[in-house]
Amino acid sequence: MTQASATIDWEHYRNETPACRDILHFNNAGASLMPDPVHQAVVDHLELERTRGGYEAADLTEAAHEAFYPVFARLLGAQPEEIAYVENATRAWDMAFYAVPWQAGDRILTHGVAYASNYMAFLQVAKRHRVAIDLVPSDESGQVDVNAMAERVNARTKLIALTHIPSQGGLINPAADVGALARDRGILFLLDACQSAGQLPLNVAHLGCHMLSGTGRKFLRGPRGTGFLYVSNAVIDQLDPPFIDLHSATWTAVDQFVFRAGARRFENWESYLAGKIGLRHAAEYAMAIGLDAIQTRNQYLAATLRRRLRDIPGVAVHDQGRNQCAIVTFTKANEPCPELAKRLFAQKINVSVSTVQTGRLDFAPRGLNTVTRASVHYYNTEAEIERFCEAVAD
Repeated sequence: MTQASATIDWEHYRNETPACRDILHFNNAGASLMPDPVHQAVVDHLELERTRGGYEAADLTEAAHEAFYPVFARLLGAQPEEIAYVENATRAWDMAFYAVPWQAGDRILTHGVAYASNYMAFLQVAKRHRVAIDLVPSDESGQVDVNAMAERVNARTKLIALTHIPSQGGLINPAADVGALARDRGILFLLDACQSAGQLPLNVAHLGCHMLSGTGRKFLRGPRGTGFLYVSNAVIDQLDPPFIDLHSATWTAVDQFVFRAGARRFENWESYLAGKIGLRHAAEYAMAIGLDAIQTRNQYLAATLRRRLRDIPGVAVHDQGRNQCAIVTFTKANEPCPELAKRLFAQKINVSVSTVQTGRLDFAPRGLNTVTRASVHYYNTEAEIERFCEAVAD
């Protein structure tokens, strides 16, 4: 750990996470535990809706939920008008991807760790618009080979779509290198930051992406049913939102409408305002700690966990990449991953299982069918890692 992160009182943030007293939560890549201030912000708004009415609560808290946009702009190094609040990461990604004006012969550049939902969207657009999918190989570490990607770019390449961190593994793809390539070649770049938001610093100017999608429930420690989308002012008028309503556009005449300015054209009128306020608080909470410190702490915990797991007879760790994150995947001989996860759950230890159905292009070449996914966060401890590894070995 760096000196700065070593001086942070991590126990304080653990104390603001009451569930830590009862459970060992290594499922932060699924859904993190909300800290007290985030939980309270959601509860307060729900109570206001219960006692004053939904529309009335929205009016009374307008400043609180409008603050979402400048807060997320600060989190991502963007402008407030480039931010949209969307109900989850998949819908945020969909709104960006399906807004691309596809034409027959266009090509999508992507990588084999793409999230399953994203890759199925590629297949749908390929069938619907006769678009081709260019699958870029991995380098020897398992991350996307940027040189190979550059060789595959041609005049018909319409979009680079990259998953920053896969759901099923610990690698961190070199998104900034891909962004530099996209800028140099004038290609749209969509980054899926579902697993990286909240555990890594994200700056869209450094990353070079035109669109970025993310969720609240994972490493940002926000409520479920919340997500966000960044769309650069530089490309927004090139995109056509796949659906609109009276929030995202204005009906100006019987046969005419105009889009709302900025990224809010990708929103819709009805939304989970308690979640929006909670997600804003979650972003503020993370920034108050510092994303650099969070990344350093998480990588230290994950490296410690990988090292301890490798010491257990019969356990194999499967994470790839030159740079690795807080997601640790492994298998144990003679104990199928679902059975291991169930056994751990009975001991109040939370993990998840990733299957080939969520990462066919990644798992199949490596001969994997399932892996156990243990994902740490800064409020976890070395003592929990020891307890976890003892339970795995039992």
